[in-house]
Amino acid sequence: MSWPLGRYMKWAMDPVSDDREGRSRAGRLFERVAGRLGREQLDWKRYVIAVLGFNAVMFVVCFAILALQQRLPLNPDGLGAIEGSLIFNTVASFTSNTNLQHYSGEATMSYLSQLAALMWLQFVSAATGIAALTALARGLAGRAKMGNFFIDVQRATFFVLLPLALSVGTLFALGGVPMTLEGAAHVTTLEGAEQIIARGPVAAFVAIKQVGTNGGGFFGPNCTHPFENPTFWTNAIAMVAILLIPMASVWMFGRIIRRPRHAAIVFVVMLGFLFVKIAGAVWFEQSPTQAFANLPIEQSSGNLEGKELRLGATTGPLWAVLTTSTSNGSVGAMHDSLSPMTGLFPMVGMWLNATFGGVGVGMINMFIYIILAVFIAGMMVGRTPEYLNRRVEAREVKLAVLAMLAHAFFTLGGTAIFAATPWGTEALNNMGAHGFSEMLYEFSSAAANNGSGFEGLGDNTPPWNIATGVVMLLARFIPIILPLAIAGSLAAKKPTAQSTGTLGVEDGTFALILTGVIVIIGALTFFPAAALGPIVEHLQFMV
Repeated sequence: MSWPLGRYMKWAMDPVSDDREGRSRAGRLFERVAGRLGREQLDWKRYVIAVLGFNAVMFVVCFAILALQQRLPLNPDGLGAIEGSLIFNTVASFTSNTNLQHYSGEATMSYLSQLAALMWLQFVSAATGIAALTALARGLAGRAKMGNFFIDVQRATFFVLLPLALSVGTLFALGGVPMTLEGAAHVTTLEGAEQIIARGPVAAFVAIKQVGTNGGGFFGPNCTHPFENPTFWTNAIAMVAILLIPMASVWMFGRIIRRPRHAAIVFVVMLGFLFVKIAGAVWFEQSPTQAFANLPIEQSSGNLEGKELRLGATTGPLWAVLTTSTSNGSVGAMHDSLSPMTGLFPMVGMWLNATFGGVGVGMINMFIYIILAVFIAGMMVGRTPEYLNRRVEAREVKLAVLAMLAHAFFTLGGTAIFAATPWGTEALNNMGAHGFSEMLYEFSSAAANNGSGFEGLGDNTPPWNIATGVVMLLARFIPIILPLAIAGSLAAKKPTAQSTGTLGVEDGTFALILTGVIVIIGALTFFPAAALGPIVEHLQFMV
C-alpha cells in the first residue's frame, strides 16, 4: 500500500519541478488562502522561518483554547479549568507531533478542546513533517528554492492527511468506535448501580491520531480502551494506518530526488530494523510474567499482564514496536507490564529514531544517518565524501553530528537530572532498575517525539510537564532545521561527476554501511543507559 501512496504523495506535494507552483486550480486556491505568504518560493532559511512562525501561531491559539475551555462551548460534561503547566505540556506535545499525555482525555478535555485544538494540531503538525521532508528532497534534488511552506502544509493536509483520515475514520465508525457530540452516557447496570460512560467524537480523533503518527488518545488508556479499539479489525486497521504514511514518505522522497533505487535501499534497511525489533519483542514476551514466578500457577501463553486478552499476548509487543518505530506513541498494551527485554525494543526504536519514524520526519532523521555513513565511508577510502553527486564537507558533517548529539542529549540529559533529583524519584511507583527504565522511557519518548509512556510514573507535576514540554519542542524543530540547512548547503554546490571511486547509494554495500553506522552510533550512545535499566532488570529476574 505504501508504494502507490508514495507515488500519489509525490504528485500531491511536488507536482512540478520548477517555480510554476500554483498553476493548477487547487494550487491557485491554496495561494489565495495563504495570501501574500504563499506567492514566493523560499530558500532553506526562509522556509525554516515559515515553519517556526506557523508553529508558534498554532501553539498560542491552542494554548488559549485549552486555558479557556471552561468558558467555551462544546463542553457538555462541564469539565473545568486545566492546570497551567499541564496546558503548556499538552500544547507543546501536540504542536510537536508527540502527543505525550499527562492527563486522561475524557476527564480533562472538553469536546472543543479535543476537536478545535488537539485534533487540529494532529492534522497540521503531521502536515508540517510532510512539508519539511518535501522541502528537504527539493534541496537534495538541486533546487535552491525549496518551495513555499504555506502551500506545502495545505497540500499535505487536504491532499494526503484528510482523505486518509476520512477513510480510516469511516472504517473505525463502522467497526464500533463511537462518533457523537452527546455527553457521557448515564446508565444503570444489571446490578442496579449507576455508571457514567464517557464517549464523544472518538472515530474522527483516533483516525488522524493513527494516520498522522500522532498517537494521542481520546481516552486515558489510549488504544487499550474498547471504545478506541473495539475489535480485531479495528486493531488491524490501526496498525496499518500507523505505518502507511511513514513508509510512503520514503518512496515520495526517492521520487522527488529522482533516485527510486536509493529510496528502495533505505526502505529495506528500515524494514530490516523493524523485523528484528518485532521478532525480539515477541520472543521475549512469550515467557510468563515474573509476577507468577513463585505461585502454584502454570502459565504457558506468554506474559498476559497488561494485555488486551481478546487479542492475545503477541499483539501487545507487536503494537509497541510499530508505535515506537514510528513517532506514533499510541499503545495497545500497558508498556510498563512488558517483560524487561521486551520493553527495551520500543526504547531502541525511539533511540535510533529512524525506522520509518514519523510522517516526513522519519526520513529526515534517516537522512542524518545517511550523511554520516557517506562521510565515514569516504574517509575509509581516502575520498571526499559525496551524496547525490555533491560533496559532503565539514559544514554538513558538523550539522549532522549536532543533530545526532541533540537527540542523545535530550534523552540522556533529562533522564540523568530527574534520576538524581526528587523531581524524578518522588514520582516513581517502582524503585531500582524498573523505576530508572520508567524515567528513561519518558525522556526517550519526549526526545523522539513519540508520546508513549511506561506509565507507573506520576508525571503530571510541574517539573515533569515543563521539562518534557521543552524537550519535545526542541527535539521537534532542531532535527528539522539542521537537515534543511544541510540540504540548502548541498543545493548550493555544483554537481560532481560520478566515477568508479564514488560510493554508490543504490546497492547492497551502501545498505550494509548504513546499517552498521546506525547500530554502532546507537550502541555507543545508549547501551550504558540500557544496561542500567531493562538489561539489569532482566538479569535480576534470571537470578
